[in-house]
Amino acid sequence: MASGLMPGSGTGDRRVLRRSLLARRRALPADEWLQHSQVIRGLLQESLPRLAALRVGFCWPHDNEPDLRPLIAHWQRQGDPRFMALLPVVLASDTGLAFRAWSPGLAMTTDRYGIPVPASGELVLPQALLIPLVGFDAAGFRLGYGGGYFDRTLASLRPRPLAIGVGFELSRLDSVLPEPHDQPLDLIVTEAGVCRCPATITQGPPEFT
Repeated sequence: MASGLMPGSGTGDRRVLRRSLLARRRALPADEWLQHSQVIRGLLQESLPRLAALRVGFCWPHDNEPDLRPLIAHWQRQGDPRFMALLPVVLASDTGLAFRAWSPGLAMTTDRYGIPVPASGELVLPQALLIPLVGFDAAGFRLGYGGGYFDRTLASLRPRPLAIGVGFELSRLDSVLPEPHDQPLDLIVTEAGVCRCPATITQGPPEFT
């Protein structure tokens, strides 16, 4: 468990965990943030090369999240026609996310949370999602910002995209206190390595390479 974070049970404890973990991530020194982000990008590139030929949803870095944009740009430069970088778009507060294609120089706007998103474009179904983590546990459950967008997205998309949580080791917990609607991840990637989650091991792994 991340040092000093002792969950009890219930929604209130998740709010406490979220505030504590966000404060810890915001306090991460810039040189460590840069180094960890570089390591995470390298692990994604080396361990999951198949992503370079898929429609991959990622998130514009927000609130000191790992920055995946250099890796996304690298995959775009490789020129595989099957690869497409997608950014999430919030269409309504009670639904899953939609996704639009992104490339450098694309016209952008900001959503209700102040995060850059494509200003327009057709909606595209992702084959894999790189999902930011506020907190996570070894069971493969994720603590996000509390809006439930990624849980609704994973629950509604068919086929379900490969769900890859991306974050820092400082966000690791014994348990995120998962609720019934929480969707488990397939993989978690931090600066410490790539971990298959129990649901993946039990149900059979996705194609990693």
